[in-house]
Amino acid sequence: ITGLTIRHVGEHFQRSNETISRYFQKLLFIFSSSPFYSEYVHMPASDVIQPEIRKNSRFWPFFKDAIGTLDGSHIHVAPAANDQVVYCNCK
Repeated sequence: ITGLTIRHVGEHFQRSNETISRYFQKLLFIFSSSPFYSEYVHMPASDVIQPEIRKNSRFWPFFKDAIGTLDGSHIHVAPAANDQVVYCNCK
């Protein structure tokens, strides 16, 4: 159940918000500590920088120290209903 609030997940699994929050924190701790993190999380090579970013003076000052930080990550974003039209077909 991705991208839902604790309340919605609790309703789906018929558990309290406190229980959902507690187990979410436990899983977050497990995924961010050894041995899981060191075994399965690998940072990309530092020489892998898209030429479109490196050669563009508009982007490079903002991204030069953050390359690789979010590569391969999916961040769920849900704009408010009245703003959704503005963001249609955006990556």
